[in-house]
Amino acid sequence: MNIAIALFDRFTALDAVGPYETLQRLPDTDVTFVGHRRGEVRTENGYLGMTADRSFDEVLTPDVVIVPGGVGALSFLEDEVLLEWLREVHTTSRFTTSVCSGSLILAAAGMLPGLEATTYWAFMDKLTELGAVPTSERVIEHLDERIITAAGVSSGIDMALRLAELLTDRETAEAMQLIMEYDPQPPFDAGSVEKAGPLVVARAHEIFKTKG
Repeated sequence: MNIAIALFDRFTALDAVGPYETLQRLPDTDVTFVGHRRGEVRTENGYLGMTADRSFDEVLTPDVVIVPGGVGALSFLEDEVLLEWLREVHTTSRFTTSVCSGSLILAAAGMLPGLEATTYWAFMDKLTELGAVPTSERVIEHLDERIITAAGVSSGIDMALRLAELLTDRETAEAMQLIMEYDPQPPFDAGSVEKAGPLVVARAHEIFKTKG
């Protein structure tokens, strides 16, 4: 089974690495990072570089596609190289998925018309503009359309565990969870807009504008 994780300038690292860490241990599975060209792609703040080992035109029939998000996603909503690649690979993929604002790219490719989808909380309005129906649910599945979207950043791990179950079985997916020791027990309960409260949301907007 071949899993392709798309990279583009100014993506969010955990959006790609979370699903990678979850899925790369599945039996008989290869994970490939793909981009516009082979080579380094920098994250949204430029601090971290990851390597695209293949270009989009070299990976044409992946079984699974994962599109991360990040502030850079907004710059690729009209990028026909990426959008056309997504349209093409989705014709044969078992699942095409997104994390965070990666769903905006799926929507821009015409893959979410009138469908419920989720994204990073700050981009819900943009998802509406692109023809999808935004929801704050952490993971949204459309199994008939073979599309799964996940909300912001850390939710990509949840999505990938569900994807692992769909690709194999529950016992294997739970084994992936155990291998990662993914047992979240955060010190705060501010992981959604509804829980965080207005002061924390305002602070998050302030930091987001300066750091991405």
